Amino acid sequence: MEALILDLTLILVVAGAVTLLFKKLKQPLVLGYIVAGFLVSPHMPYLASVVDKENIQTWADIGVLFLLFALGLDFSFKKILKMGMAPAIAACSIVFSMMLLGTLVGKAFGWSQMNCIFLGGMLAMSSTTIIYKAFDDMGLRQQRFASLVMSVLILEDVLAIVMMVMLSTIAGTSASPADGGGVGQEILMSTLRLGFILILWFVVGIFLIPLFLRKTRKLMTDEMLVIISLGLCFLMAVIATQAGFSSAFGAFVMGSILAETIEADKIIRLVEPVKNLFGAVFFVSVGMLVDPQILVTQWLPIIVLTLTILFGQAVFGSTGYMLSGQPLKTAMRCGFSMAQIGEFAFIIASLGLTLGVIGDFLYPIVVAVSVVTTFLTPYMIRAAGPAYELLERRMPKQWLRRLNHLGESHHATASEQNLWKRLLTQISVNTVIYSILSSATIALMFTVVKPFFAQLLPESLSIFGFQLSIINLLTGLLAVLFISPFLRAMIMKKNHSQEFRALWMESRMNRPPLVFTVLARIFIAAAFIFYVVNHLSHFKSAFIVAIALVAIVVMVMSRSLKHRSIKLERMFVQNLRSKEIQAQVQGRKKPLFEGHLLDRDIHITDFIVPDDSAWTGHTLSQLNIGQRFGVHVSSILRGRQRLNIPTGDTVIFPGDRIQVIGSDDQLQHFATVLRSELIPEDAEIEKREMHLRKIVLDGDSPFIGKTLKESGLREEYNCMVVGIEEGQQDLTIIDANHLFEHGDIVWVVGEDDDLKRLNEIKS
Repeated sequence: MEALILDLTLILVVAGAVTLLFKKLKQPLVLGYIVAGFLVSPHMPYLASVVDKENIQTWADIGVLFLLFALGLDFSFKKILKMGMAPAIAACSIVFSMMLLGTLVGKAFGWSQMNCIFLGGMLAMSSTTIIYKAFDDMGLRQQRFASLVMSVLILEDVLAIVMMVMLSTIAGTSASPADGGGVGQEILMSTLRLGFILILWFVVGIFLIPLFLRKTRKLMTDEMLVIISLGLCFLMAVIATQAGFSSAFGAFVMGSILAETIEADKIIRLVEPVKNLFGAVFFVSVGMLVDPQILVTQWLPIIVLTLTILFGQAVFGSTGYMLSGQPLKTAMRCGFSMAQIGEFAFIIASLGLTLGVIGDFLYPIVVAVSVVTTFLTPYMIRAAGPAYELLERRMPKQWLRRLNHLGESHHATASEQNLWKRLLTQISVNTVIYSILSSATIALMFTVVKPFFAQLLPESLSIFGFQLSIINLLTGLLAVLFISPFLRAMIMKKNHSQEFRALWMESRMNRPPLVFTVLARIFIAAAFIFYVVNHLSHFKSAFIVAIALVAIVVMVMSRSLKHRSIKLERMFVQNLRSKEIQAQVQGRKKPLFEGHLLDRDIHITDFIVPDDSAWTGHTLSQLNIGQRFGVHVSSILRGRQRLNIPTGDTVIFPGDRIQVIGSDDQLQHFATVLRSELIPEDAEIEKREMHLRKIVLDGDSPFIGKTLKESGLREEYNCMVVGIEEGQQDLTIIDANHLFEHGDIVWVVGEDDDLKRLNEIKS
């Protein structure tokens, strides 16, 4: 226990000092914690170091739980649905591209397969905290491109949770592979378990917990709410662990459940100090793992990975936003902003170390890359403008015009939104149906047909000097042959539908998302073929990918498969798609309040009124916000109240969350003025403490014979009369017409200087 107290004392004192320095230098606090961890680690022999690293690691694991719990509190299905398809397309494109790029870089260094896979996952995750801090420091948080980046980061965090589940599964199967299909089977089981957790998430989140909090609201104090919230967090962490997932995933799930309750904002405020404490310990523990010796020996991977992130996000990040329908200039500003790695990279690295599947050298490399890219983040954000201007000078004008106007001056109409909903629903239903049919066919081939062939055919055959398994070859060919109609239908179905053609012709902004829906289905179909070939052969991964792509091309071009797909669709799909489902799909409600008005680049942003704002106590009409800034205040959120369409008589209070509608420039001007118009700090605030004193009115007192109103105690001496002592237990309260008499014992309250003036007059 004494060692633990000493270690925590050292960690918190050093972390506090270093973060104060980083705050002064306007650098992210996360970097300060990492540097503090490096300073107190055993790798720094010249300073005091932590004694019991195991206890610190336990606290750091708790910090991960709280970090993901807080992330879940900021996450909501409603937020995701309001974002639309554009952030989802950008997030999926960027994560997939950066994962592939990171894996290839790891392969180039000759690292093991698991090191490469985990490295790809780390490089794919940009830092929400660092980007938010950079936008805030640079005054860009109210601009539209910044809101696009934050939307994509929310989805990236969700994908990171799913990625952690899959990485844990892959790591577990790689440790003891039973056969070639062990990974695929384990991933399938993990997917089913994930579905169970998500169903539990939905049921509990919609019914039980909000109902419980609503019934106990009158009894709930702040202390009880903190205890219950954290108790639920750890409960779901235990459930997730029992289901075979990480405890961090369970913490995220419970946070997202509580995010749907009306107490979410209050829980965030109450839990934040706990999260900050344990989160600081986690990031300090990250810095403790940095070994300077490894940094010296691994300088080349650090430089290469840093360049990979900078150029990879600049290229693939910008491309991902362009695929989501953004013009080139906006896409480049978004992509350049994401050129760093942060919190989730550390969490994924910690997961790899805990599972024992990555090398000890990888963690300090990733931390070093994170530090370098974090320092470079503001410069990358600023570099987007000059980079665009360079492309503007070098790129053919026709190309530039098409790219630059891709997402401008376009506002999705109600009919266009309905087309998107119908098309995406139909594609999703078809993909799920054909995936189920393909999975069932593959399972049948592996469990029934393959054992049947094993009884009739020889195990292997020599062809051109190569030993080939006849059983695996025939089973694989038949499996691909039988699932090919399903895969072709998955890829091609709805590509020539009325909705697809209408959206394609409606606007060029719709075309990248439409192409993305096709590419996503091609990827799913290729994954099925990859699984079959990988299960039955020992080919290299690159060769299997090539086989899968060739097979996809053959399926798409085959007319016979087209006819078979149509025939099978009539047999299966039409029976599954009932009138009730179709009516439900077409009857979905439109959003009650649009988040963005894209035709004029007008959008909504939240602003929190500072506690010392000069605006507090004034009405909206007095502040004249509309005339001064050209914006509109649509709502004011105050505690549990929401004031929609406030009038000019609405008074602003400290801590109000104001929702304002305007353009980037208008909102940035509004934010600057809101932060700058503050009540000046009272330099002598300590001298203005109020004191309670009693004065006795003797024969020389100037107040004798005067009423309280005539005495001027409030106006001239800035003091307030509390009451007169008349021998009772309580003071006698007097009114303004009370006449002071000789011998009265008067209790007054005022500042020290005013009380001294009063005594001087009395004497």
